Amino acid sequence: MNQHDLEVNRQQYLTFLLRDECFGISIDTVREIIEYGQLTTVPLMPDFVKGVINLRGDIVPVIDLSVRLGRSALELKKRTCIIILEIPFEGQLAVIGAAVDSVSEVLEIDKDQIEAPPSFGARLKAQFIQGVVNIEQSFVVLLHGDKVLSIEELASLIENVKPQKGRGENV
Repeated sequence: MNQHDLEVNRQQYLTFLLRDECFGISIDTVREIIEYGQLTTVPLMPDFVKGVINLRGDIVPVIDLSVRLGRSALELKKRTCIIILEIPFEGQLAVIGAAVDSVSEVLEIDKDQIEAPPSFGARLKAQFIQGVVNIEQSFVVLLHGDKVLSIEELASLIENVKPQKGRGENV
């Protein structure tokens, strides 16, 4: 196997912690990591939408990834940060922030090291999980960034919390 084949078979993942559990997301979707803060809350949003931030003139929605994955809300600590992700949507890249407890490191993982997601007992929606990898006696759950942070799903959730015309507007 030559060097090019090795590189094609490997992918880099940014690893981060949520409640003492380690997760990873493809570095291809990560734009930057910023300090947590300066969030403006937006009324009538789903509970996992923490608010929006102004990122160099762009309004970026920020989700609490812990809540999005069915866990309790993040407790803000010194290392809490926001991973700015670029998610493909309708031929463009949508920018979304994901709040996490802390960022760990970038791991280079061989594709053949990645095991299929468990089909039972998973506390996460199966479509969110790309796979699981065992690194130094602990598991890292690799997430599909475009599915955990689906723009379509976020859009439909946001649409569903808006008041519908003709439904009690004149109360």
